[in-house]
Amino acid sequence: MVGRLVILAVLAFAGRSLYVLTVLQHEEYPEGLEVVGLVRSFDELYYTAAAHALADGDGFRFDTIAGPAEEQGIHPPMTSVALAPVAELTDDELPMRLLVAAVGALVVLLAGLVALSVAGPRVAYVAAGLAALYPNLWMNDGLLLSESFAAAGTAAAVWCTYRLLATRSWWWAAGAGVACGVAMLSRSELALLVPLMVVPAILFARTPPPAQRLRHAAVACLAAGLVVAPWVSSNLRRFEEPVVLSHGDGNVLIGSNCDSTYHGSLLGFHDGWCGVIDGLPAENSKEAAIRRRAALDYVGDHLDRLPVVVAARVGRVWGVYGQVQMGRIAQAEGRPMWASMAGLAMFWALVPLAVLGVRTLWRSGVRLLPLLAPFAIVTFNAAAFYGITRFRVGAEVPLVVLAAVGIGYLLGNRPAPAESGISS
Repeated sequence: MVGRLVILAVLAFAGRSLYVLTVLQHEEYPEGLEVVGLVRSFDELYYTAAAHALADGDGFRFDTIAGPAEEQGIHPPMTSVALAPVAELTDDELPMRLLVAAVGALVVLLAGLVALSVAGPRVAYVAAGLAALYPNLWMNDGLLLSESFAAAGTAAAVWCTYRLLATRSWWWAAGAGVACGVAMLSRSELALLVPLMVVPAILFARTPPPAQRLRHAAVACLAAGLVVAPWVSSNLRRFEEPVVLSHGDGNVLIGSNCDSTYHGSLLGFHDGWCGVIDGLPAENSKEAAIRRRAALDYVGDHLDRLPVVVAARVGRVWGVYGQVQMGRIAQAEGRPMWASMAGLAMFWALVPLAVLGVRTLWRSGVRLLPLLAPFAIVTFNAAAFYGITRFRVGAEVPLVVLAAVGIGYLLGNRPAPAESGISS
């Protein structure tokens, strides 16, 4: 069974590699009537610069577009750490992109393993196949960004949580914590996986006895803490203001709480020009703190607009507001418009199937929290910051798995979890 899922993952890697070689290496972004070359977002430049700094032994001290070499922590480190060994071997970015494609293939395998845990082998094949074909997954695989790593970490956390519920093993408790740690080192908001998914799933299980459940939850939390501890302790030493996972929230908040994102075409989105403030200090954490305070002051002065803004943010992340604009924004980050539109179409095809999958698992008594928590995290993150399609990546694998369950139901396949421990 697992061997066949591995074969599907290998085929997915082949497809993703072909996409990298034939599209991402040649995709050009036009500005007016003039082609300005291959698409390179700021985040790609950041992650690759960090990878090369690590390879050169400089840690996370490097220069960005905006200034000289200094301690950096705009993003968590997972993407750059993963790319660093390749950066040490070559300056060519193609091997880096193929590495990210391999992570995307791992996501396909994990989608199959999650489906195997909740609904059996046939649904597992469908889930892996959907994950291999789903544009909102593969169009990230090859970009030097965090989304593929975040999807892998989230999918691994969901799978380990179901395995823990089924086996009551300390090892799976630790695995769930490690996976959550990897996820939060990819994207900061995925720190919510621990309190919103893993811990409640453990504590609300029927078995084992309460004392053992508490110990399992403690093991998961400890494992997650150990994974992120080196990065957090490094940040607390390197920066003047307290920084935990990143200091990028200051720029994100000021860019999503200003006039242009509370009104007009950028409603519910982010405007980087709003972060331009005169007289900012040179040190990154102090700069972030000033931007953070300015953003919160703006929110306090415009509470009457907040419900509309939050609705637009959530609408953007779930594909019901500004869909074509989201495609153009994704194009500016390196995702072709045709892939974004295909992803939107397949997303809406999967949604009703996923709803059917939720109903099917609920009636079968399968615990749904590990599959549903990522949807809550995505919604909260968009509401608190801003909406963009790639912020949905943590919920894409649960969506695919639930849709596969729905397809299985339509084909007459009743969920048959590999172990009964995941049932309520």
